[in-house]
Amino acid sequence: MYYNTLIIRQLGQQNWLFVSDAMHQFTEQRNSTTLDEIWLVEHYPIFTLGKINKQKWPLVPAHIPIVKSDRGGQITYHGPGQQIMYILLDVKRRKIHIQKLIWLLEETVIATLADYNIIAHRNIGAPGVYVGTGKICSLGLRISKGCSFHGLALNVCMELTPFSHINPCGYVGMRMIQISQFKQNITTADVQPYLVQHFAQLSGFTEIRWLNKNL
Repeated sequence: MYYNTLIIRQLGQQNWLFVSDAMHQFTEQRNSTTLDEIWLVEHYPIFTLGKINKQKWPLVPAHIPIVKSDRGGQITYHGPGQQIMYILLDVKRRKIHIQKLIWLLEETVIATLADYNIIAHRNIGAPGVYVGTGKICSLGLRISKGCSFHGLALNVCMELTPFSHINPCGYVGMRMIQISQFKQNITTADVQPYLVQHFAQLSGFTEIRWLNKNL
């Protein structure tokens, strides 16, 4: 059936505000026949504050902007080398509640890391994916009109220093880690097909359609 087709857009490096506006517009304009999409993107350096953020406007490097986001979660950092996977699903049509979607995203990352022989896990009450005591992937979602947007941020081969200026996801002393600490010479392009394939299988999509067309 048409709604079991998943559209994949590879957007490269993009400005966060531009993509955020595009996600809102896509969600606002979609209808009952709109296919679900995944947007794969990296962002230029930026700090974003989630809706339940408790760390108000922290002192961060002057050259890195900080903005408010309407996603769930608290403060985090995005930058090149971090694979963002935005999930634009009609969750009402697919009968996926928010906790199930969080589980699907975490399981997608855990399975992807297992492909690199990295053993990862969840932490109850602290959404995301962890390896040992370090956090390797953050989640932040929003549901509007029965549809999801925002998604996950998987640290692959990025500069982690900016995380030291914040309490990542609201946790004091949270140690952020990345795949390149376990697998040398890895890139975001390497992990993309694994993320997509695992998410599609776990979510029940039977067709994956990769598009070269940009936003």
